[in-house]
Amino acid sequence: MNPFRKQTGADKIDQPLVYFTLFLSLVSLSYVIARGGFVALAGIILLPFVVIFLISIVVRPEIAFFAALVSNFIANGLTRYIIGAPFGLAVDIFLLLTYVALFFKYFYSTINWSLAKNDLTFAALIWYAYTVLELFNPEAISISLWFYFMRGTAMYMVLTVVIVFLLLDKIKYLKYFLYVWCTFEILGSIKAIMQLTIGLDPFEQYWLDTVGRSTHLLFGELRAFSFFSDAGQFGASQAHTAMVAAIIALTTKNVKDRVFFIITAAFCFYGMFNSGTRGIWGVLFGATFLFLILNRNYKAFIIGLILASSVFVFFKYTYLANNIYFINRMRTAFDPKNASLIARLENQARLRPYLAVRPFGGGIGHAGVKAQQFTPNTFLASIATDSWYVQIWAEEGIVGLILHLSILLYIIFKGGYLIIRIRDHDLRYTMIALMAGIVGILVSSYGNGVYGQMPTSLLVYSSMAFIFMSPKLDDELALISKPSD
Repeated sequence: MNPFRKQTGADKIDQPLVYFTLFLSLVSLSYVIARGGFVALAGIILLPFVVIFLISIVVRPEIAFFAALVSNFIANGLTRYIIGAPFGLAVDIFLLLTYVALFFKYFYSTINWSLAKNDLTFAALIWYAYTVLELFNPEAISISLWFYFMRGTAMYMVLTVVIVFLLLDKIKYLKYFLYVWCTFEILGSIKAIMQLTIGLDPFEQYWLDTVGRSTHLLFGELRAFSFFSDAGQFGASQAHTAMVAAIIALTTKNVKDRVFFIITAAFCFYGMFNSGTRGIWGVLFGATFLFLILNRNYKAFIIGLILASSVFVFFKYTYLANNIYFINRMRTAFDPKNASLIARLENQARLRPYLAVRPFGGGIGHAGVKAQQFTPNTFLASIATDSWYVQIWAEEGIVGLILHLSILLYIIFKGGYLIIRIRDHDLRYTMIALMAGIVGILVSSYGNGVYGQMPTSLLVYSSMAFIFMSPKLDDELALISKPSD
């Protein structure tokens, strides 16, 4: 070696062992790619990013929660492009990764579980405990169905509520949550506009031809579904977001926030009508009523009732703009002789004698069209449940339905009580917006099972946790605004 030449990094790796190791690695990678094809190649490319992500969530576990929130929006849409891939489990994986990251972050200390000591957590645990007991329901014949469907029914609620209390207990995380939520809803609306103007891509067209034609192509008109599971879920989610964004936009004092939420509301109001789903009316009327109650403004209450009544009269008692397909379809929601409504009432009548002697229902996941893949010849699988509450009644019985409704009513009344005590103006109206959205979804879920589906369930459970955490957020804002001595 030349003593007058400075040794470089290249000189240090200029060793036979290094070259041999590099050669072996390349041969191994070539073999893996040759056997696994594109999937293996994609895995190798993504591996460094996965490692970086795992390191990041150990440092900041809340990143895993926001990853769950993002996957909550896109998982259903991705299944149209890679058929059979279990993208729905991505939400479960990210939520569980959040807890694993918490464990490693506080490996040498103690997690402050007292942050999650809250009556909302206890309510979620009670509901989850009841769903676990449903494992022993003598009517249930499939544990696989229980595992697959109890996630949206109860597990997500417990996992989400505790995570929000433990990790998102700062006002900045509330803003992050709202901005991520609204950003993906805007993207959803844009995607729906593309479906109606440019047309469906080949994968969406295949899904429409094989699965969704009977419900998404009516009288030659496409009901936009965006990257959501179906048009019903898309429309309800857009209406949910539109009401939350509109309330914040009308009440916030922050100009940047107002502009963002006005844009969100505009996109989502347009998107919900493109879905052609009649379930949006439950969201709109339920959210509006709750807002007017919690707003505690007599004039606003009167004006709101007049506007809501005007909308009802327009769709119920007039034929104006009936030549526009989406208005014509929305108008059928107010028709008591509508065939869809009659069919739902008939299905409930069929369920009534069956459930009269089964107070704990027929087992989680055993009712409705979704159960036909697992238990095709059973009575419950032959009846479409449609309504979220009918589904709970059919699967968990009158006992489960009463417990479920009691918990939801407690959350609404206790949440309303916490909201009216908030001192900060913008925080109070943000919480009113979240509560209005929750109530809107609960009303809409009478006609559709949107409450327990992605992305609505995670948004609703997170909203509940933020509302019950609002006294702490209010104290944080009071401390920030307090002048220093």
